[in-house]
Amino acid sequence: MAAEQSTSLAGQVAIVTGSGRGIGRAIALAYANAGAEVVVTARSQDQIDSVCGEIGAAGGTAIAVRADVTNRADVVALIAQTLEAFGLLDI
Repeated sequence: MAAEQSTSLAGQVAIVTGSGRGIGRAIALAYANAGAEVVVTARSQDQIDSVCGEIGAAGGTAIAVRADVTNRADVVALIAQTLEAFGLLDI
């Protein structure tokens, strides 16, 4: 088994789709823990609000953007809101 590496994502912005629960949630929390500013996105506003709350409570920065990634207009809006909030997109 490979040793766990510590990677800093400080100063980077990540969109994590499906991050309201399960693997997406775990990835969003891990990115935030590594220092990234996270855009938490899924179809359920309640779920993404909860994940944003967890990130904030741990000292991280996150915004919740409800989006259905199968809908082009939602994806365009997701990217626009990310750029408006953070000015860039890295991950």
